[in-house]
Amino acid sequence: MTTMTSEEIRRGLAENARAPYGAARNVHAETLGAAAEATGDRQLFRAALVCQIEAYEYSAERTKMVVPFARLLQEYDRDPGSFASHEVHRLFWRFKWVAGRIVESPEIPLTAVDGWLTDMERRYRLAGYSERAVRQAEFHLADAIGDEARTERAITGWAAADRDAMSDCHACEINTQGWYWARKGDDAKAIEVWQPVLADGMSCMEEPHRVLAHALLPLARLGRTDEARSYHLRGYRMVRGKESLLRSVGEHIEFCALTGNESRGLEILAEHAAHLGPLADVESQMEFSGGVLVLLRRLNDLGHGDRPTVSYAGTHRTARELYDLLYGEATDIAARFDARNGTSLVSQRLVDRIARRPVTDTLPLGVRSVRLAPAAVPAPRPGQDAGVQDDGAARGAAPAPAEPGFPALLAHARTARQQGHPSADRLWAEVAELAAAGGEATTAADPVLAADLLAHRAVLAAQAEDPKAADLYVEAAAAYRAAGHLGRAAHAELGVAGCAARHGAEPEEIRALLAAATAAARELDDTDPERTRRLLAAELATLRIGTHLSERAADEAAPPSGTAHLGAALARLVAEHGDEAAARTAGAGGIADLIADSEVTLARLALEEHDLDRAGILLASAAGRLIAADQPWDAVEPLTLRASVLAAHGDLAAAESEARAALGHAAELTDGAAQAGVRLTLADILLRQGRDGAREAVPHALDATHWLDQAGLEATAGARARLLLARAYAAAERTAEAAEVLQSALPDLLEQGEPEGVQARETLGGLLRELHDPHAAAEQYLLAAETAKGWDEPAFEAGLAHSAGEALAAARLTREAEAAYERSLELWRRTGGNPTAEARLLRSLAWLAVDDESTDDGPVRARALMEQAASVVDGSDEPALRYEQAQTRQQLARLLQDTLPEDRHEHEDEESGAGEAEATASSEARAIREQVVTLLDRAAGLYATFGTDALAERFQCLAYAAWTEEELGRAEDAVARMTACVAELGSYEGPEAAELTARAQGVLHALT
Repeated sequence: MTTMTSEEIRRGLAENARAPYGAARNVHAETLGAAAEATGDRQLFRAALVCQIEAYEYSAERTKMVVPFARLLQEYDRDPGSFASHEVHRLFWRFKWVAGRIVESPEIPLTAVDGWLTDMERRYRLAGYSERAVRQAEFHLADAIGDEARTERAITGWAAADRDAMSDCHACEINTQGWYWARKGDDAKAIEVWQPVLADGMSCMEEPHRVLAHALLPLARLGRTDEARSYHLRGYRMVRGKESLLRSVGEHIEFCALTGNESRGLEILAEHAAHLGPLADVESQMEFSGGVLVLLRRLNDLGHGDRPTVSYAGTHRTARELYDLLYGEATDIAARFDARNGTSLVSQRLVDRIARRPVTDTLPLGVRSVRLAPAAVPAPRPGQDAGVQDDGAARGAAPAPAEPGFPALLAHARTARQQGHPSADRLWAEVAELAAAGGEATTAADPVLAADLLAHRAVLAAQAEDPKAADLYVEAAAAYRAAGHLGRAAHAELGVAGCAARHGAEPEEIRALLAAATAAARELDDTDPERTRRLLAAELATLRIGTHLSERAADEAAPPSGTAHLGAALARLVAEHGDEAAARTAGAGGIADLIADSEVTLARLALEEHDLDRAGILLASAAGRLIAADQPWDAVEPLTLRASVLAAHGDLAAAESEARAALGHAAELTDGAAQAGVRLTLADILLRQGRDGAREAVPHALDATHWLDQAGLEATAGARARLLLARAYAAAERTAEAAEVLQSALPDLLEQGEPEGVQARETLGGLLRELHDPHAAAEQYLLAAETAKGWDEPAFEAGLAHSAGEALAAARLTREAEAAYERSLELWRRTGGNPTAEARLLRSLAWLAVDDESTDDGPVRARALMEQAASVVDGSDEPALRYEQAQTRQQLARLLQDTLPEDRHEHEDEESGAGEAEATASSEARAIREQVVTLLDRAAGLYATFGTDALAERFQCLAYAAWTEEELGRAEDAVARMTACVAELGSYEGPEAAELTARAQGVLHALT
């Protein structure tokens, strides 16, 4: 191997310090350590040992730091005087790290661990440090071995000792103190202790990451599920992919497993599958595996033991197989700790953890997860009909139809059907199940029930788009006729016609079926309470299906007139029947739902013609008649639609009121899409009302995503709902949660078309920038720009390229940022008409040029670009461009000031040539400062035309100009300028003016 020079080793140490934590950094640190030791340079060797320790601490090999630290301690004991003060501090600080690592190493005997703590206490005392850090380390040991008395003494001594330079940061101490209470089973006390960290008040390298993970289950057990969900979304982003935080990753997986989010837990497991199996830090391995085992046990309990999970040891494993493997490894590690500690505590804690039961059936998280497929139904037992699952052992045998409960259930189902109640399908499913249990004798004894069950099967088949639905309706119609229920027979015949239309039958056939259904309704006796309803239902079906047929038959050259005909016919029917008593009642003779449905259709036709007023009137009428008819569940649709109409009118208060009314009537709805729709409408309206509205919008949007997931619409409507949820989170200043939700929905949104994909990527890019992840943000902007590349309107691509440039500049990728800015600039110039964007891009390119260290002409190019930006917007009195003129002059002034040649105020050079050069430089600097003042005066004048809207910008220019005048030796002018500024600002009212006045007075005081 080639020997490295000392300089190469130093460069390597510097590079490794900037590398991501993980195995690669650790290997490089080990290589550099060996090379440094070979040089014989003790100081360099010490630096390499510190590099190793640092690398191990934030990886999955943190216990390996014990050896390099022991060698570093030997170096110190050999020659303490060779250690600089910062090296001594660093040595003692890392003593704490190693104290924790030896407790986590089962191969180190307890006597050695106690000896290490004793040495730590001695060294800290001699160095004048408090015993606080020592007692904290002792606490970890006492807890690990289950010595409760020593644990209490240690935590008491820890709290009593003074904080000093060796104390852990507040966040880390709070983490451990809260964890102590959680271990004792006091969830409320743990959360109370953790609160300063949970509230974002304290942080460090690994906090609040760990505390957020620790708090998940305690919060869920306390019923504080909103906080638990929030901390999961925030916290998982922090720990994802970090080796040193595998324990926390395991806690997030466990939380998902115990809150009905098993599929989310599997996704997190898949992201960290590479860390399954043997790790150098065996305690991390055990703790991470413990969380995974909770998930795998839960999957087994739910009947998903044969479900594929992740690859382990080169083989894809089912949940059951992976459980067996990880359980064996984790219990082996626990046994090693117990053997060292002389207890069974670690094993018992692991077993207790794996056996934890769910804290709630389902806690919606808002993120997209692949739903678990239904668990396989166990094979039928001998003598059991394979078509009917026998679950009597779980809930008792199904009651026979002859029992008293069955007639009541049947009557309830018929009433619900007549009312159009959302529970009707469920009730008929129960009736069908009990009737099947009773055998053929049940339906033979009640022919009407037999017809009802045929009709129920037809409805289910029609909902599933099954072509057999038509035949079932035919059978049901015949059965009803035979039983003497002609009204129900007419309804079933209408179902036959509807099925034919849905499945593309010939128009003649469909019209014949509609005619037959209408004739059946007409044949009903005049005294039959259902006659009016059946006739109106047939007429409405004929109108709607007829419109569909006319549109299907129309050629492209002749637009169909069916819609206009439909509108006129529906308006006539509403006029004829809308004021009848039946139009406001439900039941056998009621037609409220039919008239209301017609009004909703008319409202939608009005919206297509942008007639918002007429649509609003129709929708209000529809909702009113349904509520009067005691069918509030059907009023949800018109109320929700009317809320959207009112919002489009700009009447957000009335829109919110209507949406809340719709939500109040939605309690009995069983359709997931309908439940989601009203919630999304309310969330959207609230979101338009600022941050407070956004905070309330979040739970409604969250509920909507859950309803859509349950309805199997997670990839379509559910994805759009998540986009709204992300927007609500962002507006409520919960950026991390917004990003986590949107990232989970991004693949689905990309499948819904280019516009949706571009919008999603642009939104996500903005969120990632707020989270200080400019690399990821730039990636989203650039991908969106590529998608928009072929669009007719280049402005979309131009805007996205501009945003990408800003993100790349923030990531210090200068060349890439320059390319993105230039791409955007070219596109804007091609479209024309956006000088504001051009000026801003040119200014951004100017600042990149200033920072360009690859050439010497950066400042010259920067100034040229600034002047080019000025030329783009100069000469216009349009307010937006006038503001850009001021901005450009202000930024040019700052650029000139930043690129001034350094003044020389030290002893004059004895060589006349050097003196002349200095004089020239001083003269150039003075001229530039004069220009800076001129530019700032012009910018301040332009800002003045905006009054209080640009007060802060004007103050900045005046203060900057005053300081520059002071540098020019014109102190009186500077004081006069700021005196006038103070007077001007003092003439304005409001908190901003007051703050700026105080700042101006501070500048004036400093100048005098």
